[in-house]
Amino acid sequence: MSELDIKNEVNRCFNCMNKPCLKGCPLNNDIASITKLMKNNKMKEAYNLLSETTVLPSICGRICPCEKQCKLNCTRKYKSEAIDIGSIESYLGDIAIKENWELSSFSNDLSNKKIAVIGSGPAGLTCATFLRRNGADVTIYEKKEHLGGLLRYGIPEFRLERNILDEAIRHICDTGIHVITKYDLDNQIETLKNEYDAIFLSFGSNVPKKMNVDGEDLPWVFDGNELLENGISFDCTGKIVYICGGGNVALDTARTIKRYGASKVTILYRREEERMPAEKKEVSSAKREKIDFRFNTNLLKIHELDGKRKIECAKTCEVGLGVQNIQNSNFELDADFVIMAIGSKPDENLIRKLNLETDKNGFVKVDENNCTSDEKIFAGGNLVGAKATVAWAARSGRDAAMSIVKKLK
Repeated sequence: MSELDIKNEVNRCFNCMNKPCLKGCPLNNDIASITKLMKNNKMKEAYNLLSETTVLPSICGRICPCEKQCKLNCTRKYKSEAIDIGSIESYLGDIAIKENWELSSFSNDLSNKKIAVIGSGPAGLTCATFLRRNGADVTIYEKKEHLGGLLRYGIPEFRLERNILDEAIRHICDTGIHVITKYDLDNQIETLKNEYDAIFLSFGSNVPKKMNVDGEDLPWVFDGNELLENGISFDCTGKIVYICGGGNVALDTARTIKRYGASKVTILYRREEERMPAEKKEVSSAKREKIDFRFNTNLLKIHELDGKRKIECAKTCEVGLGVQNIQNSNFELDADFVIMAIGSKPDENLIRKLNLETDKNGFVKVDENNCTSDEKIFAGGNLVGAKATVAWAARSGRDAAMSIVKKLK
């Protein structure tokens, strides 16, 4: 959006007293008050207010499912169209980075405390920044070469440009956060506990879930998360590719595969289109890029016969809250590659070594203060089963930071 477009969007805001958009935002960004300041050309004050609740405006404003969150509650939609809140947020974030506006300090409550943050996705970056703004000496430990977690290794560049991500992370680290990359947490937790006053775990859920269908382990079947993280490891030029799943990972994988030259890319989803968890704008983008969809379709089997790769599927119908296959609806399709994108779970082996309690789904168990079964260790984001959006992960990190501040000050 141009500066003029942003100004027009800001001017369309009713600045509602009851602030329904704030209630719809996982981070509770006070958009009504922010746009009021922007109307009076108080841009830095507007950014300062925004940064009280988020440190990732340039990112969240671009990739958040606003139509399901803040825009869904926008009063303006009853008169015309909802305010483009995401564009306003990213605009402010971009200005702050360009003008090098510092993230303000909150307190010196933790000025004599050292805290380690393990993982640098949205939860880790947010937690680290809020701790630093409360005076703590914070070090982020990241297993990869660069910071960003799923923002860098899970979201394709066509959705989040790397220069924007790099600048947002630089802006955060300029608060005085220390960074150690290429770090292996394995067998290091006791060392960290001895060195730091508290530890925040946010290394995510990166072990692929299985459908447990025949043929899932064939060499031409891949996991969507792993492909997004590590890059496409096979030549898909002119190939037929099927992707199983209905979330953003499935769509990101499909659009990435298409860019690598696949002749036909189809997403298989077992429910109706309206039930897809993926963002509507991403579904629309995928359709514009000629990605095919087969809704109410369940993958049953992956196999190879006489050198021909095939998948077997069945049509489905929804019964109550569940889905069941329609009898005698099975059919086969030719396939060169299959991508599984049905979600991920935490690394059970690593969590076991950390000696932390987990819930029935394998996520790290935390109390109302984001504390694990070890009183010195806190956790958040996908590792604890937080809602799978960047804003909810960031909220998890912010909440944990406030819990750590309360405990240590």
